[in-house]
Amino acid sequence: MQEVGNPGRGNYAARSGEGCYSGSMKRSPTAEEREREAKKLRLLEELEDTWLPYLTPKDDEFYQQWQLKYPKLILREASSVPEELHKEVQEAFLTMHKHGCLFRDLVRIQGKDLLTPVSRILVGNPGCTYKYLNTRLFTVPWPVKGSNIKYIEAEIAAACQTFLKLNDYMQIETIQALEDLASKDKSGSDVAPVCMAPDFPRVGMGSAFDEQDEMDIKNRAAYNVTLLNFMDPQKMPYLKEEPYFGMGKMAVSWHHDENLVDRSAVAVYSYSCEGPDEESEDDPHLEGRDPDTWHVGFKISWDIETPGLAIPLHQGDCYFMLDDLNATHQHCVLAGSQPRFSSTHRVAECSTGTLDYILQRCQLALQNVRDDMDDGAVLLKSLEPAVLKQGEEIHNEVEFEWLRQFWFQGNRYKKCTDWWCQPMAQLEEMWKKMEGVTNAVLHEIRREGLPAEQRSEILMAILASLTSRQNLRREWHARGKAKQFQLDVIRDPTWCQSRIARTLPVDQKPECRPYWEKVDPSMPLPFDLTDIVSELKGQL
Repeated sequence: MQEVGNPGRGNYAARSGEGCYSGSMKRSPTAEEREREAKKLRLLEELEDTWLPYLTPKDDEFYQQWQLKYPKLILREASSVPEELHKEVQEAFLTMHKHGCLFRDLVRIQGKDLLTPVSRILVGNPGCTYKYLNTRLFTVPWPVKGSNIKYIEAEIAAACQTFLKLNDYMQIETIQALEDLASKDKSGSDVAPVCMAPDFPRVGMGSAFDEQDEMDIKNRAAYNVTLLNFMDPQKMPYLKEEPYFGMGKMAVSWHHDENLVDRSAVAVYSYSCEGPDEESEDDPHLEGRDPDTWHVGFKISWDIETPGLAIPLHQGDCYFMLDDLNATHQHCVLAGSQPRFSSTHRVAECSTGTLDYILQRCQLALQNVRDDMDDGAVLLKSLEPAVLKQGEEIHNEVEFEWLRQFWFQGNRYKKCTDWWCQPMAQLEEMWKKMEGVTNAVLHEIRREGLPAEQRSEILMAILASLTSRQNLRREWHARGKAKQFQLDVIRDPTWCQSRIARTLPVDQKPECRPYWEKVDPSMPLPFDLTDIVSELKGQL
Protein backbone atom coordinates (compact mmCIF):
# COMPACT_ATOMS: atom_id res chain seq x y z
CA MET A 1 0.00 0.00 0.00
CA GLN A 2 1.49 3.33 -1.05
CA GLU A 3 1.71 6.21 1.40
CA VAL A 4 -0.76 9.00 0.77
CA GLY A 5 -1.28 12.40 2.27
CA ASN A 6 2.32 12.85 3.42
CA PRO A 7 3.00 16.57 3.98
CA GLY A 8 6.43 15.92 5.52
CA ARG A 9 7.61 14.43 8.76
CA GLY A 10 7.45 16.22 12.08
CA ASN A 11 9.92 15.46 14.84
CA TYR A 12 9.22 12.69 17.37
CA ALA A 13 8.08 15.05 20.11
CA ALA A 14 5.62 16.79 17.81
CA ARG A 15 4.00 13.46 16.92
CA SER A 16 3.83 12.03 20.41
CA GLY A 17 0.61 13.69 21.59
CA GLU A 18 -2.65 11.76 21.46
CA GLY A 19 -6.03 12.42 22.99
CA CYS A 20 -7.97 15.61 22.45
CA TYR A 21 -5.33 18.07 23.60
CA SER A 22 -1.74 17.86 24.78
CA GLY A 23 -0.47 19.03 28.15
CA SER A 24 2.32 18.50 30.64
CA MET A 25 1.91 16.00 33.47
CA LYS A 26 1.27 17.60 36.87
CA ARG A 27 0.13 14.54 38.80
CA SER A 28 0.82 10.83 38.87
CA PRO A 29 -0.88 9.25 35.81
CA THR A 30 -3.48 6.54 36.30
CA ALA A 31 -2.79 2.95 35.27
CA GLU A 32 -5.03 3.42 32.22
CA GLU A 33 -3.14 6.57 31.20
CA ARG A 34 0.23 4.83 31.65
CA GLU A 35 -0.91 1.93 29.49
CA ARG A 36 -2.22 4.27 26.79
CA GLU A 37 0.99 6.31 26.84
CA ALA A 38 3.12 3.16 26.56
CA LYS A 39 1.08 1.93 23.56
CA LYS A 40 1.39 5.32 21.90
CA LEU A 41 5.15 5.49 22.38
CA ARG A 42 5.62 1.93 21.10
CA LEU A 43 3.55 2.76 18.03
CA LEU A 44 5.52 5.95 17.31
CA GLU A 45 8.84 4.18 17.87
CA GLU A 46 7.81 1.49 15.40
CA LEU A 47 6.79 4.11 12.87
CA GLU A 48 10.10 5.97 13.16
CA ASP A 49 10.15 8.26 10.10
CA THR A 50 7.31 6.80 8.06
CA TRP A 51 3.64 7.67 7.81
CA LEU A 52 1.01 5.00 8.09
CA PRO A 53 -1.09 4.66 4.91
CA TYR A 54 -4.61 6.00 4.75
CA LEU A 55 -7.30 6.01 2.08
CA THR A 56 -9.75 8.55 0.71
CA PRO A 57 -12.54 8.05 -1.88
CA LYS A 58 -9.97 8.84 -4.60
CA ASP A 59 -8.21 5.54 -3.86
CA ASP A 60 -9.46 2.47 -5.73
CA GLU A 61 -9.40 0.25 -2.65
CA PHE A 62 -11.18 2.78 -0.38
CA TYR A 63 -14.67 1.22 -0.38
CA GLN A 64 -13.36 -2.33 -0.34
CA GLN A 65 -11.25 -1.55 2.73
CA TRP A 66 -14.21 0.21 4.35
CA GLN A 67 -16.42 -2.87 3.89
CA LEU A 68 -13.77 -5.29 5.15
CA LYS A 69 -12.30 -3.42 8.12
CA TYR A 70 -14.88 -0.76 9.03
CA PRO A 71 -18.27 -2.43 8.34
CA LYS A 72 -19.87 -0.91 11.47
CA LEU A 73 -19.25 2.62 10.18
CA ILE A 74 -22.18 3.85 8.09
CA LEU A 75 -22.43 7.04 6.01
CA ARG A 76 -25.78 8.53 5.01
CA GLU A 77 -25.32 11.04 2.23
CA ALA A 78 -27.00 14.43 2.64
CA SER A 79 -29.32 13.66 -0.29
CA SER A 80 -30.83 10.85 1.81
CA VAL A 81 -32.04 13.26 4.50
CA PRO A 82 -35.32 15.18 4.04
CA GLU A 83 -34.67 18.67 2.71
CA GLU A 84 -37.00 20.28 5.26
CA LEU A 85 -35.04 18.68 8.12
CA HIS A 86 -31.78 20.00 6.67
CA LYS A 87 -33.21 23.51 6.63
CA GLU A 88 -34.53 23.36 10.19
CA VAL A 89 -31.35 21.87 11.66
CA GLN A 90 -29.03 24.30 9.93
CA GLU A 91 -31.17 27.24 11.11
CA ALA A 92 -31.07 25.80 14.65
CA PHE A 93 -27.26 25.65 14.57
CA LEU A 94 -27.08 29.27 13.48
CA THR A 95 -29.59 30.28 16.16
CA MET A 96 -27.52 28.70 18.95
CA HIS A 97 -24.40 30.38 17.60
CA LYS A 98 -26.11 33.77 17.25
CA HIS A 99 -27.28 33.72 20.87
CA GLY A 100 -23.82 32.74 22.17
CA CYS A 101 -24.92 29.31 23.41
CA LEU A 102 -21.78 27.40 22.35
CA PHE A 103 -18.77 27.44 24.69
CA ARG A 104 -15.18 26.29 24.72
CA ASP A 105 -14.75 23.95 27.68
CA LEU A 106 -11.99 24.34 30.26
CA VAL A 107 -11.18 20.62 30.51
CA ARG A 108 -8.77 18.73 32.76
CA ILE A 109 -6.14 16.60 31.02
CA GLN A 110 -3.16 15.09 32.81
CA GLY A 111 -3.47 17.57 35.65
CA LYS A 112 -3.63 20.64 33.42
CA ASP A 113 -6.56 22.89 32.42
CA LEU A 114 -6.87 23.46 28.68
CA LEU A 115 -9.48 25.22 26.56
CA THR A 116 -10.98 23.04 23.84
CA PRO A 117 -10.64 24.48 20.32
CA VAL A 118 -14.22 23.33 19.66
CA SER A 119 -17.16 25.21 21.20
CA ARG A 120 -19.95 23.03 22.58
CA ILE A 121 -23.28 22.79 24.36
CA LEU A 122 -25.12 19.67 25.53
CA VAL A 123 -28.82 19.40 24.62
CA GLY A 124 -30.91 16.47 25.81
CA ASN A 125 -33.29 14.94 28.29
CA PRO A 126 -34.02 17.23 31.27
CA GLY A 127 -31.70 16.53 34.19
CA CYS A 128 -29.20 14.46 32.20
CA THR A 129 -25.47 15.10 32.23
CA TYR A 130 -22.58 13.86 30.08
CA LYS A 131 -19.00 13.63 31.30
CA TYR A 132 -15.88 13.83 29.14
CA LEU A 133 -12.27 14.78 29.90
CA ASN A 134 -13.10 15.12 33.62
CA THR A 135 -15.77 17.70 32.81
CA ARG A 136 -19.48 17.17 33.49
CA LEU A 137 -21.73 18.93 31.00
CA PHE A 138 -25.34 19.66 31.98
CA THR A 139 -28.10 19.45 29.39
CA VAL A 140 -29.97 22.39 28.02
CA PRO A 141 -33.21 20.37 28.06
CA TRP A 142 -35.09 19.74 24.89
CA PRO A 143 -38.90 19.89 25.22
CA VAL A 144 -39.77 16.23 25.73
CA LYS A 145 -43.42 15.38 26.34
CA GLY A 146 -44.61 16.49 29.75
CA SER A 147 -41.74 18.90 30.37
CA ASN A 148 -42.27 22.56 31.24
CA ILE A 149 -39.09 24.39 30.27
CA LYS A 150 -38.58 28.12 30.26
CA TYR A 151 -36.09 29.27 27.63
CA ILE A 152 -34.44 32.68 27.58
CA GLU A 153 -35.43 33.25 23.94
CA ALA A 154 -38.21 31.83 21.79
CA GLU A 155 -35.63 31.13 19.06
CA ILE A 156 -33.61 28.98 21.47
CA ALA A 157 -36.78 27.07 22.36
CA ALA A 158 -37.42 26.43 18.66
CA ALA A 159 -33.82 25.31 18.14
CA CYS A 160 -34.04 22.81 21.01
CA GLN A 161 -37.29 21.50 19.56
CA THR A 162 -35.50 21.01 16.23
CA PHE A 163 -32.65 19.06 17.83
CA LEU A 164 -35.21 16.81 19.50
CA LYS A 165 -36.77 16.27 16.05
CA LEU A 166 -33.32 15.51 14.61
CA ASN A 167 -32.70 13.11 17.51
CA ASP A 168 -35.89 11.22 16.66
CA TYR A 169 -34.82 11.02 13.01
CA MET A 170 -31.31 9.84 13.87
CA GLN A 171 -32.76 7.20 16.19
CA ILE A 172 -34.95 5.80 13.39
CA GLU A 173 -32.02 5.78 10.97
CA THR A 174 -29.76 4.11 13.55
CA ILE A 175 -32.29 1.38 14.25
CA GLN A 176 -32.53 0.72 10.50
CA ALA A 177 -28.73 0.60 10.17
CA LEU A 178 -28.45 -1.77 13.15
CA GLU A 179 -31.15 -4.00 11.65
CA ASP A 180 -29.27 -4.09 8.34
CA LEU A 181 -26.05 -4.95 10.17
CA ALA A 182 -27.77 -7.67 12.22
CA SER A 183 -29.35 -9.13 9.08
CA LYS A 184 -25.96 -9.28 7.43
CA ASP A 185 -24.49 -11.04 10.47
CA LYS A 186 -27.32 -13.59 10.64
CA SER A 187 -27.14 -14.31 6.94
CA GLY A 188 -23.35 -14.60 6.97
CA SER A 189 -23.02 -12.03 4.20
CA ASP A 190 -19.63 -10.38 3.74
CA VAL A 191 -21.11 -7.27 2.16
CA ALA A 192 -22.01 -4.42 4.50
CA PRO A 193 -24.03 -1.32 3.49
CA VAL A 194 -21.39 1.22 4.46
CA CYS A 195 -22.44 4.18 2.31
CA MET A 196 -26.16 4.59 1.84
CA ALA A 197 -27.63 6.80 -0.86
CA PRO A 198 -31.40 7.52 -1.16
CA ASP A 199 -32.04 4.46 -3.34
CA PHE A 200 -30.22 2.00 -1.08
CA PRO A 201 -32.48 -1.04 -0.45
CA ARG A 202 -33.58 -1.46 3.17
CA VAL A 203 -33.20 -4.97 4.57
CA GLY A 204 -35.29 -4.92 7.76
CA MET A 205 -35.35 -7.42 10.60
CA GLY A 206 -37.47 -10.11 9.02
CA SER A 207 -38.75 -13.20 10.80
CA ALA A 208 -35.27 -14.27 11.95
CA PHE A 209 -35.32 -11.70 14.77
CA ASP A 210 -37.18 -12.04 18.03
CA GLU A 211 -38.56 -9.45 20.44
CA GLN A 212 -35.35 -9.42 22.47
CA ASP A 213 -33.30 -8.57 19.37
CA GLU A 214 -35.59 -5.66 18.59
CA MET A 215 -35.50 -4.35 22.16
CA ASP A 216 -31.70 -4.58 22.26
CA ILE A 217 -31.39 -2.62 19.02
CA LYS A 218 -33.79 0.08 20.23
CA ASN A 219 -31.88 0.45 23.49
CA ARG A 220 -28.59 0.90 21.65
CA ALA A 221 -30.17 3.71 19.63
CA ALA A 222 -32.04 5.39 22.50
CA TYR A 223 -30.19 8.70 22.26
CA ASN A 224 -30.73 10.81 25.37
CA VAL A 225 -28.34 13.68 24.58
CA THR A 226 -26.67 15.39 21.67
CA LEU A 227 -23.42 17.30 21.94
CA LEU A 228 -23.51 20.30 19.59
CA ASN A 229 -20.10 21.37 18.30
CA PHE A 230 -18.81 24.38 16.39
CA MET A 231 -15.40 25.44 15.18
CA ASP A 232 -14.10 28.05 12.78
CA PRO A 233 -10.62 26.79 11.75
CA GLN A 234 -9.63 30.22 10.45
CA LYS A 235 -9.75 31.44 14.07
CA MET A 236 -7.72 28.47 15.33
CA PRO A 237 -4.30 28.76 13.64
CA TYR A 238 -2.61 26.51 16.24
CA LEU A 239 -4.48 23.27 15.47
CA LYS A 240 -2.40 20.14 15.98
CA GLU A 241 -1.17 18.01 13.07
CA GLU A 242 -2.44 14.44 12.82
CA PRO A 243 0.57 12.43 14.06
CA TYR A 244 0.32 8.96 12.47
CA PHE A 245 -0.97 9.23 8.89
CA GLY A 246 -0.11 12.81 7.95
CA MET A 247 -3.79 13.66 7.45
CA GLY A 248 -3.31 17.36 8.25
CA LYS A 249 -4.84 19.67 10.84
CA MET A 250 -7.16 18.16 13.48
CA ALA A 251 -10.11 19.84 15.15
CA VAL A 252 -10.36 16.88 17.54
CA SER A 253 -7.56 14.34 17.99
CA TRP A 254 -7.84 10.57 17.97
CA HIS A 255 -10.15 9.32 20.71
CA HIS A 256 -12.96 7.00 21.76
CA ASP A 257 -16.18 8.72 22.84
CA GLU A 258 -16.54 8.46 26.62
CA ASN A 259 -19.37 7.83 29.08
CA LEU A 260 -21.60 5.82 26.71
CA VAL A 261 -23.79 2.77 27.29
CA ASP A 262 -21.83 -0.31 26.22
CA ARG A 263 -22.14 -1.09 22.49
CA SER A 264 -24.50 1.83 21.96
CA ALA A 265 -24.40 3.73 18.69
CA VAL A 266 -23.26 7.29 18.01
CA ALA A 267 -24.92 9.29 15.21
CA VAL A 268 -23.43 12.51 13.81
CA TYR A 269 -25.04 15.18 11.62
CA SER A 270 -22.40 17.39 9.98
CA TYR A 271 -22.95 20.89 8.62
CA SER A 272 -19.88 22.56 7.15
CA CYS A 273 -20.35 26.05 5.73
CA GLU A 274 -18.84 25.24 2.37
CA GLY A 275 -17.52 27.93 0.07
CA PRO A 276 -18.08 27.98 -3.72
CA ASP A 277 -14.62 26.54 -4.43
CA GLU A 278 -14.68 24.03 -1.59
CA GLU A 279 -15.05 20.92 -3.71
CA SER A 280 -11.51 20.03 -4.79
CA GLU A 281 -11.09 16.39 -3.83
CA ASP A 282 -11.08 15.33 -7.47
CA ASP A 283 -8.02 17.48 -8.18
CA PRO A 284 -5.51 14.95 -9.59
CA HIS A 285 -2.60 17.06 -8.30
CA LEU A 286 -3.85 16.95 -4.70
CA GLU A 287 -2.21 14.18 -2.65
CA GLY A 288 -4.14 12.64 0.23
CA ARG A 289 -7.24 14.27 1.65
CA ASP A 290 -8.42 17.70 0.55
CA PRO A 291 -7.36 20.10 3.35
CA ASP A 292 -10.25 22.47 2.56
CA THR A 293 -12.87 19.79 3.20
CA TRP A 294 -13.81 18.55 6.65
CA HIS A 295 -13.23 14.83 7.14
CA VAL A 296 -13.74 12.27 9.84
CA GLY A 297 -10.77 9.95 10.25
CA PHE A 298 -10.97 6.36 11.47
CA LYS A 299 -8.35 3.83 12.48
CA ILE A 300 -8.31 0.52 14.32
CA SER A 301 -6.88 1.20 17.76
CA TRP A 302 -3.12 0.62 17.93
CA ASP A 303 -3.12 -1.18 14.55
CA ILE A 304 -0.37 -0.21 12.11
CA GLU A 305 -1.24 -2.80 9.46
CA THR A 306 -4.73 -1.64 8.46
CA PRO A 307 -4.90 1.63 6.49
CA GLY A 308 -6.88 4.42 8.08
CA LEU A 309 -9.81 6.13 6.41
CA ALA A 310 -10.40 9.85 5.83
CA ILE A 311 -14.05 10.32 4.87
CA PRO A 312 -15.09 13.71 3.48
CA LEU A 313 -18.08 15.36 5.15
CA HIS A 314 -20.30 17.75 3.22
CA GLN A 315 -23.34 19.78 4.19
CA GLY A 316 -25.90 17.50 5.82
CA ASP A 317 -23.94 14.25 5.66
CA CYS A 318 -24.55 11.87 8.58
CA TYR A 319 -22.41 9.03 9.85
CA PHE A 320 -23.15 6.30 12.37
CA MET A 321 -20.78 4.36 14.61
CA LEU A 322 -22.57 1.09 15.35
CA ASP A 323 -22.22 -1.65 17.94
CA ASP A 324 -18.66 -1.85 19.38
CA LEU A 325 -17.00 0.35 16.73
CA ASN A 326 -16.39 3.15 19.23
CA ALA A 327 -14.57 0.69 21.51
CA THR A 328 -12.44 -1.08 18.89
CA HIS A 329 -11.66 1.93 16.69
CA GLN A 330 -10.61 5.52 17.25
CA HIS A 331 -11.78 8.51 15.29
CA CYS A 332 -10.66 12.10 14.83
CA VAL A 333 -12.10 15.17 13.12
CA LEU A 334 -9.91 16.72 10.43
CA ALA A 335 -10.45 20.43 9.95
CA GLY A 336 -11.47 21.96 6.65
CA SER A 337 -11.16 25.63 5.77
CA GLN A 338 -14.73 26.74 6.56
CA PRO A 339 -16.68 26.83 9.85
CA ARG A 340 -18.49 23.62 10.78
CA PHE A 341 -21.30 22.58 13.12
CA SER A 342 -22.15 19.04 14.16
CA SER A 343 -24.78 17.35 16.29
CA THR A 344 -23.45 14.15 17.87
CA HIS A 345 -26.20 11.98 19.30
CA ARG A 346 -25.29 9.58 22.11
CA VAL A 347 -26.73 7.11 24.59
CA ALA A 348 -25.02 8.62 27.62
CA GLU A 349 -24.37 6.23 30.50
CA CYS A 350 -26.04 8.34 33.16
CA SER A 351 -26.97 5.80 35.83
CA THR A 352 -25.01 8.10 38.17
CA GLY A 353 -25.41 11.23 36.07
CA THR A 354 -28.99 12.47 36.36
CA LEU A 355 -30.53 15.04 38.67
CA ASP A 356 -32.94 12.41 40.02
CA TYR A 357 -30.00 10.16 40.89
CA ILE A 358 -28.04 12.75 42.87
CA LEU A 359 -31.16 14.00 44.68
CA GLN A 360 -31.90 10.45 45.79
CA ARG A 361 -28.30 10.09 46.97
CA CYS A 362 -28.56 13.29 49.00
CA GLN A 363 -31.81 12.14 50.57
CA LEU A 364 -30.14 8.84 51.48
CA ALA A 365 -27.29 10.65 53.22
CA LEU A 366 -29.67 12.91 55.13
CA GLN A 367 -31.80 10.01 56.38
CA ASN A 368 -29.30 9.82 59.24
CA VAL A 369 -30.32 13.30 60.47
CA ARG A 370 -32.97 13.71 63.15
CA ASP A 371 -35.54 16.48 62.75
CA ASP A 372 -33.83 19.87 62.87
CA MET A 373 -33.43 21.38 66.31
CA ASP A 374 -34.61 24.93 67.01
CA ASP A 375 -31.01 26.13 67.31
CA GLY A 376 -30.03 24.58 63.96
CA ALA A 377 -27.90 21.84 65.50
CA VAL A 378 -27.69 18.51 63.69
CA LEU A 379 -28.40 15.32 65.64
CA LEU A 380 -27.56 11.93 64.15
CA LYS A 381 -29.76 8.86 64.28
CA SER A 382 -26.89 6.40 63.97
CA LEU A 383 -23.15 6.26 64.58
CA GLU A 384 -22.76 3.00 62.69
CA PRO A 385 -19.44 3.27 60.76
CA ALA A 386 -21.02 2.04 57.50
CA VAL A 387 -23.77 4.68 57.71
CA LEU A 388 -21.27 7.46 58.44
CA LYS A 389 -18.93 6.31 55.67
CA GLN A 390 -21.76 6.30 53.13
CA GLY A 391 -22.86 9.78 54.21
CA GLU A 392 -19.38 11.27 53.79
CA GLU A 393 -18.94 9.61 50.37
CA ILE A 394 -22.23 11.13 49.18
CA HIS A 395 -21.10 14.47 50.65
CA ASN A 396 -18.03 14.33 48.39
CA GLU A 397 -20.04 13.18 45.39
CA VAL A 398 -22.49 16.08 45.46
CA GLU A 399 -19.72 18.61 46.10
CA PHE A 400 -17.18 17.53 43.47
CA GLU A 401 -19.24 15.79 40.81
CA TRP A 402 -22.10 18.29 40.78
CA LEU A 403 -21.70 21.64 42.58
CA ARG A 404 -18.09 22.35 41.66
CA GLN A 405 -18.48 20.92 38.16
CA PHE A 406 -21.51 23.14 37.54
CA TRP A 407 -20.08 26.39 38.89
CA PHE A 408 -16.67 25.84 37.30
CA GLN A 409 -18.50 26.43 34.02
CA GLY A 410 -19.67 29.84 35.18
CA ASN A 411 -23.18 30.99 34.31
CA ARG A 412 -23.16 29.66 30.76
CA TYR A 413 -26.41 27.72 31.06
CA LYS A 414 -28.37 30.89 31.83
CA LYS A 415 -27.71 31.91 28.21
CA CYS A 416 -30.32 29.31 27.24
CA THR A 417 -32.54 28.52 30.21
CA ASP A 418 -32.88 28.88 33.97
CA TRP A 419 -33.79 25.19 34.28
CA TRP A 420 -30.76 24.29 36.45
CA CYS A 421 -31.03 27.24 38.88
CA GLN A 422 -33.51 25.73 41.32
CA PRO A 423 -32.01 22.20 41.30
CA MET A 424 -28.49 23.52 41.98
CA ALA A 425 -29.81 25.70 44.82
CA GLN A 426 -31.52 22.61 46.26
CA LEU A 427 -28.36 20.53 45.97
CA GLU A 428 -26.31 23.25 47.63
CA GLU A 429 -28.76 23.44 50.53
CA MET A 430 -28.58 19.67 51.02
CA TRP A 431 -24.79 19.77 50.77
CA LYS A 432 -24.68 22.47 53.45
CA LYS A 433 -26.72 20.23 55.75
CA MET A 434 -24.13 17.49 55.09
CA GLU A 435 -21.46 19.89 56.35
CA GLY A 436 -23.49 19.95 59.58
CA VAL A 437 -23.55 16.15 59.60
CA THR A 438 -19.75 16.02 59.33
CA ASN A 439 -19.48 18.53 62.14
CA ALA A 440 -21.79 16.36 64.28
CA VAL A 441 -19.64 13.28 63.61
CA LEU A 442 -16.51 15.20 64.63
CA HIS A 443 -18.30 16.34 67.79
CA GLU A 444 -19.02 12.69 68.66
CA ILE A 445 -15.39 11.69 68.03
CA ARG A 446 -14.19 14.38 70.43
CA ARG A 447 -16.79 13.58 73.06
CA GLU A 448 -15.42 12.30 76.34
CA GLY A 449 -16.78 8.92 77.31
CA LEU A 450 -16.96 7.54 73.75
CA PRO A 451 -15.42 4.05 73.89
CA ALA A 452 -11.97 3.97 72.28
CA GLU A 453 -12.89 1.09 69.98
CA GLN A 454 -15.98 2.92 68.69
CA ARG A 455 -13.96 6.12 68.19
CA SER A 456 -11.40 4.20 66.16
CA GLU A 457 -14.08 2.56 63.99
CA ILE A 458 -15.69 5.95 63.25
CA LEU A 459 -12.32 7.49 62.43
CA MET A 460 -11.52 4.68 60.01
CA ALA A 461 -14.93 5.09 58.39
CA ILE A 462 -14.68 8.83 57.65
CA LEU A 463 -10.97 9.68 57.40
CA ALA A 464 -10.51 8.69 53.76
CA SER A 465 -13.46 10.83 52.65
CA LEU A 466 -12.31 13.87 54.63
CA THR A 467 -8.75 13.52 53.33
CA SER A 468 -10.05 13.26 49.77
CA ARG A 469 -12.31 16.29 50.38
CA GLN A 470 -9.40 18.41 51.52
CA ASN A 471 -7.21 17.37 48.57
CA LEU A 472 -9.96 17.93 46.03
CA ARG A 473 -10.88 21.33 47.47
CA ARG A 474 -7.28 22.40 47.18
CA GLU A 475 -7.15 21.16 43.58
CA TRP A 476 -10.40 22.80 42.50
CA HIS A 477 -9.47 26.09 44.15
CA ALA A 478 -6.09 26.16 42.46
CA ARG A 479 -7.03 24.73 39.06
CA GLY A 480 -5.00 26.26 36.32
CA LYS A 481 -2.93 28.37 38.72
CA ALA A 482 0.32 29.40 37.01
CA LYS A 483 3.59 30.81 38.27
CA GLN A 484 3.02 33.93 36.20
CA PHE A 485 -0.36 34.54 37.77
CA GLN A 486 -0.64 37.91 39.50
CA LEU A 487 -2.80 37.80 42.62
CA ASP A 488 -3.81 41.41 42.19
CA VAL A 489 -5.60 40.58 38.91
CA ILE A 490 -8.36 38.59 40.60
CA ARG A 491 -8.87 39.60 44.21
CA ASP A 492 -12.18 37.84 44.70
CA PRO A 493 -11.31 34.47 46.30
CA THR A 494 -14.49 32.89 44.95
CA TRP A 495 -13.01 32.93 41.43
CA CYS A 496 -10.73 30.05 40.56
CA GLN A 497 -7.21 31.30 39.98
CA SER A 498 -6.65 30.22 36.38
CA ARG A 499 -4.60 32.16 33.86
CA ILE A 500 -6.67 30.65 31.06
CA ALA A 501 -9.89 31.59 32.86
CA ARG A 502 -8.96 35.27 32.70
CA THR A 503 -9.44 35.15 28.91
CA LEU A 504 -13.05 34.00 29.19
CA PRO A 505 -16.11 36.29 29.13
CA VAL A 506 -17.48 37.20 32.56
CA ASP A 507 -20.47 34.83 32.34
CA GLN A 508 -18.13 31.91 31.53
CA LYS A 509 -15.46 32.49 34.18
CA PRO A 510 -15.04 29.47 36.47
CA GLU A 511 -16.42 30.08 39.92
CA CYS A 512 -14.97 28.10 42.82
CA ARG A 513 -18.23 27.39 44.60
CA PRO A 514 -18.99 26.53 47.36
CA TYR A 515 -16.29 28.69 48.94
CA TRP A 516 -16.19 30.54 52.24
CA GLU A 517 -13.65 32.35 54.33
CA LYS A 518 -12.09 30.86 57.45
CA VAL A 519 -14.49 32.70 59.75
CA ASP A 520 -18.04 32.31 58.46
CA PRO A 521 -20.77 32.01 61.11
CA SER A 522 -23.13 30.36 58.60
CA MET A 523 -20.78 27.41 58.07
CA PRO A 524 -20.14 24.76 60.77
CA LEU A 525 -16.70 23.79 59.43
CA PRO A 526 -13.83 25.61 57.70
CA PHE A 527 -13.25 25.36 53.96
CA ASP A 528 -9.67 24.21 54.63
CA LEU A 529 -9.76 20.86 56.43
CA THR A 530 -6.01 20.50 56.90
CA ASP A 531 -6.08 20.89 60.67
CA ILE A 532 -9.07 18.60 61.08
CA VAL A 533 -7.53 15.85 58.95
CA SER A 534 -4.26 16.14 60.90
CA GLU A 535 -6.18 15.90 64.17
CA LEU A 536 -8.00 12.74 63.05
CA LYS A 537 -4.83 11.09 61.83
CA GLY A 538 -3.24 11.92 65.17
CA GLN A 539 -6.06 10.17 67.03
CA LEU A 540 -5.46 7.01 65.02
